[in-house]
Amino acid sequence: MATNAKSSGRPPKPVRHGKTEIRQQKRKRDQEDLQALETAIQNLDPKSTEIKNFSQLPISQKTASGLEASHFQTLTDIQAHAIPLALKGNDILGAARTGSGKTLAFLVPVLEKLHRARWTEFDGLGALIISPTRELAVQIFDVLHKIGRYHAFSAGRVIGGHNLKEEAERLARMNILVCTPGRMLQHLDQTAGFNADNLQILVLDEADRIMDMGFQSAVDALIEHLPKTRQTLMFSATQSKKVSDLARLSLKDPEYVSVHEAESSATPSTLQQHYIVTPLPDKIDTLYGFIKSNVKSKIIVFLSSGKQVRFMYESLRHLQPGIPLLHLHGRQKQVARMEITSRFTSAKHSCLFATDVVARGIDFPAVDWVIQADCPEDADTYIHRVGRTARYQSKGRAVLFLDPSEEEGMLKRLEQKKIPIQKVHVKEKKKRDIKNSLQNMCFQNPDLKYLGQKAFISYAKAIHLRRDKEVFQFDKLDLDGFAASLGLPGTPQIKFQKGEDVKRIKNAPRAGMSSGSESEMDLDGVKKTKKKPEVRTKYDRMFERTNQDVLSTHYSKLVGDGAGAAQADSDDDDFLAVKRRLNDDDLDEASKNAHANAAKVIDGLGGAEPFIVDSKRREKALKSKKKMLKFKGNPTKMVFDEDGNAHAVYELQDEEDFKEAGPAEEQRQKFLESEAARVREADVDDKELARQRKREKREKRKAREAMERGRWTTMARHLSWLAQTMARILWLS
Repeated sequence: MATNAKSSGRPPKPVRHGKTEIRQQKRKRDQEDLQALETAIQNLDPKSTEIKNFSQLPISQKTASGLEASHFQTLTDIQAHAIPLALKGNDILGAARTGSGKTLAFLVPVLEKLHRARWTEFDGLGALIISPTRELAVQIFDVLHKIGRYHAFSAGRVIGGHNLKEEAERLARMNILVCTPGRMLQHLDQTAGFNADNLQILVLDEADRIMDMGFQSAVDALIEHLPKTRQTLMFSATQSKKVSDLARLSLKDPEYVSVHEAESSATPSTLQQHYIVTPLPDKIDTLYGFIKSNVKSKIIVFLSSGKQVRFMYESLRHLQPGIPLLHLHGRQKQVARMEITSRFTSAKHSCLFATDVVARGIDFPAVDWVIQADCPEDADTYIHRVGRTARYQSKGRAVLFLDPSEEEGMLKRLEQKKIPIQKVHVKEKKKRDIKNSLQNMCFQNPDLKYLGQKAFISYAKAIHLRRDKEVFQFDKLDLDGFAASLGLPGTPQIKFQKGEDVKRIKNAPRAGMSSGSESEMDLDGVKKTKKKPEVRTKYDRMFERTNQDVLSTHYSKLVGDGAGAAQADSDDDDFLAVKRRLNDDDLDEASKNAHANAAKVIDGLGGAEPFIVDSKRREKALKSKKKMLKFKGNPTKMVFDEDGNAHAVYELQDEEDFKEAGPAEEQRQKFLESEAARVREADVDDKELARQRKREKREKRKAREAMERGRWTTMARHLSWLAQTMARILWLS
């Protein structure tokens, strides 16, 4: 018979609620929290100056916990002005100098926008963040992962360098995407089932850089895929006409936020800025001396092209400056770029050679120096480069290298942007002359030499294509001296192409790029067009059998040797050569044929007469050392004295010089005395060497004898122990 709880004296069981009731209560609490949050945002004054910390903002508990766990407490100026406006749903066009915290200024509104909309993975894409470079996209994604760790949103990054199909499989489940413009447009056009019709908020970070990198058409096309009811946030360190045009197209009644517009400087006050006037041929020596003097620092060196970055890294790495070297440019694979970025971020002392791929938004901690070895394209690029140091109220130093022809024009551009900069002079003892070392390395390593030639060409073309001709005066640069400072044996020849061709070739994929372009311009500005290949018969080839140039075509195009070959045409060649009428357009081809028909005269082989290449047999003989021996003179054996000067083996004085030195008997006596003294000194050294060898031999013999004695002693002990053991066994038995 059962008894109730009262009669048994046991406490009553607690009332258990079902799972459905618990979910209803949680949903009710969440609804109340959202209503309270909406009320707080409606009552928020976006222009209030009392908001100093994140805890004073009307944000969700999950976002606040993520900020606190990531140690973000105090608001920066751009965050205090932009976040309240963004929370109220306004479109924002923000401008703040580098290192001011723009990333959190748009990530917090992104999380709050989706949280208040109760966004889930079934609602599709809710927020889209566009970044100009892969490195900046990775950094934004990492910060988003930290502060949004308590939210249930799914987030991903869509950048180049990864498999398109693998990204397409995950896109449908993403709520927040951090992307680069080209890759995102590719997915919107090609990935089936992916759309952005429900997008709530769009963010354009470093908008001016997106426009400058040629993504304007991609961004315009991307915006056409997005709904008109979205909220848009645009941030940049500098404002340009292209950014203003984009803002007019994509923003609705935007709020303009510029926290440093009224300040006296466009750069942080904790940043020390200097510039050095150094001629182009001395730039590498000055840079190497600076790196050697600051091996206990963290340095970023900006160069204008990826070829220069590779050459500086490979060449200085062999010189071992005493500091870890890294290099980063846009032609590297994505995995390598991320690895190098991570290594430099965690390094305490390191030097990174980089292009402008890391000039925007990348936050490297504790950077001591930013060196701009090549003059930046404009003042805005200068601001973004120096923004890699002196971030978040920390101190930093920046140095700008200028050629004498660039000083006046660049200083005017910096003054217009309110950038304070001072001139400093480099001490001569701080410079390190490495021209001979680079020349030796280029001679021993053909790959490094070829890389140096490409670095020279890329630098010259970059300067030639600069728009500001008041700053970049190509004709005033000492290119011959610069080529010598790179260790090159000669100055490479450069062919400049038209601007449209340059853009087309630069944006074309590598596989589709040909060795040349359809139209080229030489240094004189003369346009050259490629001719279609003509059908050549065996008779044409027979009549074209004339002398060929010894140098390879690639080398003769790349390096001007300046050695004028003989241009004397023989009567026989004139008789056999095919003739045709030349017009003005065929002058280049005619001069090339005339050079090919001329006999090649080679001097300097050492023979009595020059070697004339007037037949195929002679041309073939050039490739055989054995056949060329008879055209060379008798070898002269040389000896080198202690000073490194070369002398003949049997070098004799003249009779007059011999008489001036004194009587023959006296000279003979002096020679005998000097030789006797030399022999006595050598005898002392020989005796000491013999004694040392005897001593070493004796020590080895003693060591060997001691080892043998020790071995016999050990054996005797073992035998004694064995005898005692056997005796004990016999006694017991």
